[in-house]
Amino acid sequence: MRLVIATCQVDYVGRLSAHLPVAQRLILIKSDGSVSIHADDRAYKPLNWMSPPCTFNPTTSEEGIETWTVTNKTGERLIISVHEIHHDSSHELGFDPGLVKDGVEAHLQELLAEHLETFGDGWTLNRREFPTAIGPVDIMCVDANGQAVAIEIKRRGEIDGVEQLTRYLELLNRDPLLRPVRGIFAAQEIKPQARTLAEDRGIECVVVNYDALRGHQGDELSLF
Repeated sequence: MRLVIATCQVDYVGRLSAHLPVAQRLILIKSDGSVSIHADDRAYKPLNWMSPPCTFNPTTSEEGIETWTVTNKTGERLIISVHEIHHDSSHELGFDPGLVKDGVEAHLQELLAEHLETFGDGWTLNRREFPTAIGPVDIMCVDANGQAVAIEIKRRGEIDGVEQLTRYLELLNRDPLLRPVRGIFAAQEIKPQARTLAEDRGIECVVVNYDALRGHQGDELSLF
């Protein structure tokens, strides 16, 4: 991974256009080809990014300004005009085993993938642990209308889980082969603040009864 702190301007050219004026930012360039631009706020969410596969092409103008052009497979471009580099380092992070879910979450994922009728009739599974540049989506499936659906599963649904699913949806909806992708936030318990945030972002919430899903007596699953 390469970490660059630079005074830079960033322009995104594609289906939509976005402009970040000149300022100091952190640029992450990962070994998978992805590039993301970060400010010193917003926690973990980048200001803009380009997901792999993509190409990285650096050039230098007559004025001495470096321009890094990152282009993805659909021809969209992230253009980074580097005015001054304050820090530039590379690090080999090695193999990452990935996020290990606790037993309940892992089992919920397995059970829900086997029982997609929980969400509606006629749904089909794409795959579990659907890979993205920022982590795997718990379940990717297709509803009865043929629309792609990303499902994030938690034992306890809180705001950070909604934020995680939001990031996945933002990334997935950049893919012309997948979009439009809608989201479902599934958990045994969903906090009121998390539900409010999810509904405001158009994400459905599903409360899962773990025992009922395993075939034991209990309340039915609830879709809100």
